[in-house]
Amino acid sequence: MDATEESKMRAEKRRQHQADSPRYRQPQHDPALENLESDVGGIGWCLMGISMLLVIVTFPISIWMCIKIVKEYERAIIFRLGRILKGGAKGPGLFFIIPCTDSFINVDMRTITFDIPPQEVLTKDSVTVCVDGVVYYRVQNATLAVANITNADAATRLLAQTTLRNVLGTKNLAEILSDREEIAHSMQSSLDDATDDWGIKVERVEIKDVKLPLQLQRAMAAEAEASREARAKVIAAEGEMNASRALKEASMVIAESPSALQLRYLQTLNTIAAEKNSTIIFPLPIDMIQGFMKH
Repeated sequence: MDATEESKMRAEKRRQHQADSPRYRQPQHDPALENLESDVGGIGWCLMGISMLLVIVTFPISIWMCIKIVKEYERAIIFRLGRILKGGAKGPGLFFIIPCTDSFINVDMRTITFDIPPQEVLTKDSVTVCVDGVVYYRVQNATLAVANITNADAATRLLAQTTLRNVLGTKNLAEILSDREEIAHSMQSSLDDATDDWGIKVERVEIKDVKLPLQLQRAMAAEAEASREARAKVIAAEGEMNASRALKEASMVIAESPSALQLRYLQTLNTIAAEKNSTIIFPLPIDMIQGFMKH
């Protein structure tokens, strides 16, 4: 890969990161904002006028009821006579509301983590395993998280459990044990697509632990032990074969030079003497013994 392609890939990753970041994110089309405050009707305008009149009459005491503050990691969804105000979420910082006609809901925009409870899953090869995991998500669009679903957190938790079972049900046991990253990426994509209408961005999914039945653990351990023993026997047999070849070559060298055998005797005596043994071995030539036997 040349420098031009590498720079293009880095630029693409930077644009993707900016697209996911709340600071650079462009406002999305929100059906909840289509009904503006102009649709409140005549009675609504009258109620708003009365509220504003009360604020003016009770000023400056009423000003403390109109000023609200949201933290840096929060956004406020304002409802005026039951309708979401134009402009979507407010904050962070100060914003103003009209008493009696306005209400607001604070939405936490920080990343939230939760554990997926252990799920008993039947794999593709009919093996029952118990798998758990962890999910990291954040609210990407506060307006959708409030207007489109009752409880986004509870819905994301239940959906994560169902997605875990569905994804693992299409995998073999060997794939679950070896391809955890691929499974986590597949779960993240599925959850992200499903929660997009709720204003939720699933950032990361991780598989924590895969628990196998006790009998299956024993069977796998026996299989692994048998495989190791088979490899050990093969290695031992190869070692014996290599040793026999080396001994054959050594015997051919000794046969060519009879004095080499005597030197080998002396080396053996030197090794035995270095160990301070009480046994002394003295080699005698076989020719000398045959001479005594003839007499």
